Amino acid sequence: MRGTERMLAMVYEGAGGPEVIARRELPMPVCAPDMLLVKVHASALNRADVLQREGEYEIPAGQSTIPGVEIAGTVEAWGENVSGFSHGQRVYGVVEGGGCAEFCLLDRLMANPISDGIGFEEAAATAESFLTCNETLFELGGLAPGDSVLIHAGASGIGTTALRMALHIGARPICTVGSPAKAEALRGLGAADVIEYRKQDFLAEVLRLTGGAGVALVLDFVGGAYLERNLRALRLGGCMVSAGLLDGLSADIDLLLLVERRLQIKGSSLRLRPMAEKRGVNARFRERWLKPLQQGEISPVIHATYPLADLALAQHEMEENRNIGKIVLAVRDTEGTSLL
Repeated sequence: MRGTERMLAMVYEGAGGPEVIARRELPMPVCAPDMLLVKVHASALNRADVLQREGEYEIPAGQSTIPGVEIAGTVEAWGENVSGFSHGQRVYGVVEGGGCAEFCLLDRLMANPISDGIGFEEAAATAESFLTCNETLFELGGLAPGDSVLIHAGASGIGTTALRMALHIGARPICTVGSPAKAEALRGLGAADVIEYRKQDFLAEVLRLTGGAGVALVLDFVGGAYLERNLRALRLGGCMVSAGLLDGLSADIDLLLLVERRLQIKGSSLRLRPMAEKRGVNARFRERWLKPLQQGEISPVIHATYPLADLALAQHEMEENRNIGKIVLAVRDTEGTSLL
């Protein structure tokens, strides 16, 4: 594909509030040897997209500054090292930015097939959350059937995916949420144990629910002041995996607690990894979850779908913490016509 074609995309013109979001015509991405050019039908919103708009998230070198890190669409073209794909084939996957546009580049080993009966919006909502949760819960956290896991931000896109994954393998999720409505929604998704952190001390509740033993794993997106309570919520030899730092980048830690209880603290960030590692993450996701997803045994929770042109409204919904599950961005209608 030549580099003269143009496309529409949503971009950030500076850092700030919704006023920096703009629709612009840009050059079409040009396929590198290992890349697919995907005609994007749907993308999905991530907290990092909002932080990037606010100037609080630095884009890794070489990655697109167009927001959007998960897409679903159809294959338009490919580079010289790519084989096994066909024009118009439906695919989804995690990208290195650029998802909020009519076309986007997707690495060949990050591309996953969309099964019959699964729409673009559902596929887009699956991409990043399932990869992240597989890494944090299982590869790093070692979650096993019968284990209990404390999932913070349980109503978020990652939180609802983690809940469904834990239930799928026979683990016991204990979720924190910020409102009665979210607590009710998570119970409707199968969570027997939900803690409203504004009314209840999550540490006291976790210890009560586990008979004082604590949980095998804590999946945390908050950081900051949660650190010590997270560690005290762990059982002997337990593990905390940090996948977000919404409450700050530093916190005090009682090292004696860490040593005496033989605890583990691990961190995870998908976007900061080199592509070779991201390909490994995607391969592990495919091995464990592609078949259950294709057979309808598990699926993402979708809160709402917005046209991509309404990116500011979608981000406001996330900033107000109103979402229960993933917020999806529709880039094209059912006929394939651009909504930008």
